[in-house]
Amino acid sequence: MTDPLRIPIDGTLDLHTFQAREIASVVAEYVHAAHQAGLREIRLIHGRGKGVQRGIVQSALQKEPLVKSFHDAPESHLGATVAILVSNIL
Repeated sequence: MTDPLRIPIDGTLDLHTFQAREIASVVAEYVHAAHQAGLREIRLIHGRGKGVQRGIVQSALQKEPLVKSFHDAPESHLGATVAILVSNIL
């Protein structure tokens, strides 16, 4: 049995290596791992193209209770989405 793919939780995730059917679950797992690591902002790079991956990413973020808000990263010309995560402070 091989080890599962390990992705560094450093605040930026490039989704180009994932297939479209994997993106929603990868985004959800990354959001949870980033929140657990104490990050408050993450950047998800999905590329510009036709906007399919951007739509999948933003739909996944919309469903995540750990995501306070998200927006297109202005410098990326719709190629990345920035998500602001909720704080651990109650």
